[in-house]
Amino acid sequence: QVQLVESGGGSVQPGGSLRRSCATSGYSVSDYCMGWFRQDSGKEREGVAHIDTYGSTSYADSVKGRFTISKDDAKNTLYLQMDSLKLEDTAMYYCAAYEGYACVSGSCCFTQAPGDFDYWGHGTQVTVS
Repeated sequence: QVQLVESGGGSVQPGGSLRRSCATSGYSVSDYCMGWFRQDSGKEREGVAHIDTYGSTSYADSVKGRFTISKDDAKNTLYLQMDSLKLEDTAMYYCAAYEGYACVSGSCCFTQAPGDFDYWGHGTQVTVS
């Protein structure tokens, strides 16, 4: 049984930093495509960052240069370092895991939409105010 357990998040002032973690069980972060998504009330869930099996990354334009996605294969954990946070970064943040070998790398991984992912964390609120 695959589980994604998130930690981190919370409240921070504009310009501050937060680090999100997503610990997995029953899943190998080294083998597949993973991502971070966010959703604000009344809006659609949007991709924030993706990381493929080789560790290559892709970011939404709105967070590029401020957020960093990474993973620790030995710990089977995904991370999201969020720096220079802005008011508009306020949202629920979710980690997501894709379990398939069809899209493990490159543009195929980076263009995976929310509906393509197989497993989700419970989500954690990030509030910038």
